[in-house]
Amino acid sequence: MHSIENQIVDSSFSVIINAPIEHIDIPTWCFGLPEKEYQGCSPAHIAAGSTTAPDGRRMSINVETIGGSLMVQHYIETLGDKDHLILDSDSDVFTPTGRTTIHVTWELSVKKLDETRCEFTNRVRSYATAEMLAFLDRQGIPFDIFRTQRQPMSIAHNKGETPLFAASIERAALRSISSTKAA
Repeated sequence: MHSIENQIVDSSFSVIINAPIEHIDIPTWCFGLPEKEYQGCSPAHIAAGSTTAPDGRRMSINVETIGGSLMVQHYIETLGDKDHLILDSDSDVFTPTGRTTIHVTWELSVKKLDETRCEFTNRVRSYATAEMLAFLDRQGIPFDIFRTQRQPMSIAHNKGETPLFAASIERAALRSISSTKAA
């Protein structure tokens, strides 16, 4: 497992979704997210799609730029409840000095506030892989310095995308209500 010593960031932001929790299905939203909708959730989002991992689990592929580095994330579903999704990725990071990997755990959850609202939380934790530590070491970059420089960019990215992800999930929930009423 990933150790706290290798943790780069643990960032969490929450916003209100104005939809009943019964109509929210985070995994369905995530694995069915149209690319244009993903791009609309951050100016740093480039592309998204879904596929399956070699073991058959659902996988979300996200391409984005954080802090000037292109990232290709291979998020594999490790928990897929309607109100709680956890995805893990050994992501490729393309930097000006070469390619390496970073481990990212992306956790999305909602909790009921009342009959018509819930609180959405978008939590992102990232960890240096052994490959990344060696990559930094070859360049003479101390991990603590890298972490200090990377944190503000990762946190700002999460803070910016959280309300836009929440709005997208809310739209999906409201469409679900409309289709239920129409049926």
